[in-house]
Amino acid sequence: MKVKGEKADPLQRIALVSTPWSLFSRPSIQLGTLKAYLGMQFPELEVAAHHFYLKVAETIGYRLYQVISERTWLAETVYAALLFPERLEHIEKVYCREASGNPLVRKAGLETLATQVKKVSDAFIDSTDWGAFGLAGFSVCLCQLTSALYFIKRIKQRFPDLTIVIGGSMFAGESTRSLFRVFPEVDFVVNGEGELPLSRLVHHLRDSQSHEEIPPIPGIVSQKAANNDTPVSFSQMETLSNLPPPDYDDYFNLLKTFSPHKAFFPTLSAEISRGCWWRRAQGAAKYSGCAFCNLNLQWSGYRSKSPLQVVSEIDNLTTKHKTLSVAFMDNLLPMKESGDIFTGLGKLSKDFRLFAEIRATTPRHILEAMQVAGTHEVQIGIEALSTRLLKKLNKGTTAIQNLEIMKHCEELGIENVSNLILHFPGSDLPDVEETLRNLEFALPFRPLKFVHFWLGLGSPVWQDPSAFGIKAVSNHPNYAAIFPPHIFSSMNFMIQAYRGDLGLQKKIWQPVKKKVKAWEKGYAELHRGPLRTPILSFRDGRDFLIIRQKRVGAEPSTHRLVGTSRAIYLFCQRHRSLKRILAHFPGIAEDRIVPFLRMMVDKRLIFEENGRYLSLAIPVRPAGRQPHTTRLTGSKVQGQEKDEHRTSNVQHRILNGKR
Repeated sequence: MKVKGEKADPLQRIALVSTPWSLFSRPSIQLGTLKAYLGMQFPELEVAAHHFYLKVAETIGYRLYQVISERTWLAETVYAALLFPERLEHIEKVYCREASGNPLVRKAGLETLATQVKKVSDAFIDSTDWGAFGLAGFSVCLCQLTSALYFIKRIKQRFPDLTIVIGGSMFAGESTRSLFRVFPEVDFVVNGEGELPLSRLVHHLRDSQSHEEIPPIPGIVSQKAANNDTPVSFSQMETLSNLPPPDYDDYFNLLKTFSPHKAFFPTLSAEISRGCWWRRAQGAAKYSGCAFCNLNLQWSGYRSKSPLQVVSEIDNLTTKHKTLSVAFMDNLLPMKESGDIFTGLGKLSKDFRLFAEIRATTPRHILEAMQVAGTHEVQIGIEALSTRLLKKLNKGTTAIQNLEIMKHCEELGIENVSNLILHFPGSDLPDVEETLRNLEFALPFRPLKFVHFWLGLGSPVWQDPSAFGIKAVSNHPNYAAIFPPHIFSSMNFMIQAYRGDLGLQKKIWQPVKKKVKAWEKGYAELHRGPLRTPILSFRDGRDFLIIRQKRVGAEPSTHRLVGTSRAIYLFCQRHRSLKRILAHFPGIAEDRIVPFLRMMVDKRLIFEENGRYLSLAIPVRPAGRQPHTTRLTGSKVQGQEKDEHRTSNVQHRILNGKR
């Protein structure tokens, strides 16, 4: 029997650690995939995956933990207070500023919170026999930098011979070199995905007496390599087909130790692909992909699993862990395979609750397959409702495409939790004016969440700042408050700051912020009550159409379209060019169709952009859904019929009987 503290033979055991503030309700996909892959490569190797962030969440309370985990700077201040207590005054200013809008966080207080977190963290560190491990690997993503560094420092103080490896989205490319100077406790950094580099490092560590004897490993940056000119490289799998399903046993075993009132049903983290296939360059630009994005620095190219592999993996994981919520962690789902994947998931006879990130160009038939499979929530790469601004963002999409997919999600009952980026450098007043105009047409759909642009290290904007009117870039000033000066000046952090037109941006985008807040309030008000019918909807009468338009502070307005009016409106349920509309209705003259379309635009029933038209109302009873059982009776319905009749007379004269 081995005595605690006695050093084991090299790499008989490995510890993988994910520290706060990863989302507590999901097992770490980084730890799960690495544990499964290493177990496949080295069957005799014992790999312990510590999803320690879950223990912290259980200790301080799930609500408080969730709020902190959703705010980067809040998250980084807590362990920063433990790492650098001499900087507590500066760190607390950041905490108070970030906590100002949340009573729960304000009440907790930084010092009290740091004391709680230190107690549970130190208990974990002290109760674990780190000397029995040959290597400890830390996954460090957004919100995990200071917490990971705290654990590394404390563990290395007690076990100086333990090999420390870190990786994750917080470290990429040449920025990894400076890490060793300010945090000498780190022995190796993985650049990019970890399976191949970490398994090769394990192989060499088993045969080597010291780190100095280890030859250069693609995808691994060492202290030695950081001091020379060896290029920082990737080493990734050619295909994802050889990946085993992630191993989440350690997460669920920890959850089982909690008292019953702290138990919950987790969301399983899953992946279909890695990287991003949207890499098209914009005109003469020097970059490809979305201008603001730095999410793909750890990958080269795009790879995806086969539909059969994905469906089998989700089926097995949900059966094993007896939970039905799954979040796909992909930056972007594969367009070709998605239909087969979600069709396959829909045939499993499981009531899934799925989340995924998709592009605005995702076809309607794929959305339908996603909805049937159990997709309740999506984040769409919308980012803007101005086509001018979308071009600057290099999204490769238009405002009418964004509105169309927002409408489809509303119809299918898929919650759209997408963002509207404000303050993008180089955006101007025409971008704002176009956004304000188009927001009028977006009001029937679930509101977007406005987010302020932040500059990511390695993003196209960061690489070519002058193209976006940026004069200089630097580390974000919050890092200057969190870290001592010698660290702040020596490292390139993932969140950057810049000098440019930020003051102008804050001023010109203020009306959009006000409009979005009113949108949120109006949407909530119009969905209050037991019916929760769509804000803008229609009922089809086969040769006539009744459109109902709910309004804030007023009775709904109704419109009746008859004959060809109805047919044109239904034809534009997906955006159509005027040329295509005219071709589809050859018996109707253009000088009759165009005034009708213009009237529909004036009434906010159709959206028009560059000669393309999109009907905005959604069917009260979409195909494949059961009708509402609630009956409407009484004088209010009679009043609606009067409105329908009055509006229909105007439209009837335009296209009466012209089919």
